Amino acid sequence: MTTEARNVLDTALVPCSYDPLTGYYRDGCCNTDENDQGSHVVCAKVTQAFLDFSLQRGNDLITPRPEYRFAGLTAGDRWCLCARRWQEAFEAGVAPPVVLECTHAKALEFVTLEQLQSCA
Repeated sequence: MTTEARNVLDTALVPCSYDPLTGYYRDGCCNTDENDQGSHVVCAKVTQAFLDFSLQRGNDLITPRPEYRFAGLTAGDRWCLCARRWQEAFEAGVAPPVVLECTHAKALEFVTLEQLQSCA
């Protein structure tokens, strides 16, 4: 029996985005399990500043990669981000806005609820 995924507000996890289709499992949600080494659990509305920051860190989220079912992101898209990358962006002052209802509770292992709320 599986348990319902929870968000950082301790309510049912809400889908982040179906267009573009996001999530570690490309199911629209920031679901996770032990296979998700990057902990793609923070639902964010990406900004150009964040996309540029991520590219500078070696993670190109702009270029389409069809082999990974990835169309490439543009500012305004919602995406399940790696919790550590979101934290790096937060510390650099370029964290994108967060959608708390869509952010998996596992994010709290990496960042605080207060940090997330400050960008909600």
